Amino acid sequence: MQQLIDHFGRQINYVRLAITDRCNLRCQYCMPAQGIEIAPRAHLLTFKEMYRIIRVLTELGVTKVRLTGGEPFVRKDIIKFLEMLSFNDLLETINITTNGVVIAKHITTLEKMDKIQNINLSIDSLQKEKFFQITRRDVFSEVYQTLELLEKSTLNLKLNVVVQAGVNTDEITDFVALTKNKHLAVRFIEEMPFNGKGKRETQENWNFNRILQEIQTQFELQEVDSEKSSTSRNFKIDGHQGSIGIIPAFTRTICNDCNRIRITPVGTLKNCLFDDGVFNIRDFIRDGASNEDLKNIFLSLVKNKPANGFIAEASRSKGNVSESMSTIGG
Repeated sequence: MQQLIDHFGRQINYVRLAITDRCNLRCQYCMPAQGIEIAPRAHLLTFKEMYRIIRVLTELGVTKVRLTGGEPFVRKDIIKFLEMLSFNDLLETINITTNGVVIAKHITTLEKMDKIQNINLSIDSLQKEKFFQITRRDVFSEVYQTLELLEKSTLNLKLNVVVQAGVNTDEITDFVALTKNKHLAVRFIEEMPFNGKGKRETQENWNFNRILQEIQTQFELQEVDSEKSSTSRNFKIDGHQGSIGIIPAFTRTICNDCNRIRITPVGTLKNCLFDDGVFNIRDFIRDGASNEDLKNIFLSLVKNKPANGFIAEASRSKGNVSESMSTIGG
């Protein structure tokens, strides 16, 4: 089997596929209050095109896919697509990132799909008023109910918490406290500039070390071994059922072992979160590319994966980072 290996010897076995740029929240670190200019529906990859892309990638050694958005569960017939993906015998794991607003009614169905193992729930505050401030939507009760339902389900639950200076840093230890009696992992993520207008102005830099120091004001952490390609450094606390992770997404100290590529809702392949896209797979397919053509283009493009996110950002042809994560795949 041919495999996706870049010039640095890193094997790509994980793809993040954004199935829509639509979202039912308006998180301030993701997009402006008025939202973003969403792509016409005809420009989005169809589910058949997505399935074909993932099938070709699995024939090149990809074993794991994460479905993101926007919000995946606002796209009609997502459950049918998940069932379709599950038929791919080369695919081992299907993970999903969601904001939790409308997924609750699907949890029982998801539990029945063997390849769906991990759900990442984005939640940046445990306070109803602050949640509204961050998301610009009054849906905290729905999201917290989803948290509790997922924690009791057979699915592995991770909470994604974007640490925002001057907004929710006072809640870091509150999130850590959740791990005492709940089987979940809380993962703190450095804020990035992908909010549709570039990084917002802040007076404080809440990077990996600052987040870690804040947690250590109340908890004694023990670092645990993580997979080589893990995006987070992970920790346990004695007597706690859950775990803690910190993702240095902006300081980018996790790039050396990167094993992933991204595909946006309109089919643009990104070798790195910080590049501005290297090729449009959708147009290639719609121009008549065969599966062998797709394999060859993936093998070629992955060779050019940059060493790290700083090099990717410096090589951008479209200027400074200013996209919304909703158009990239959160």
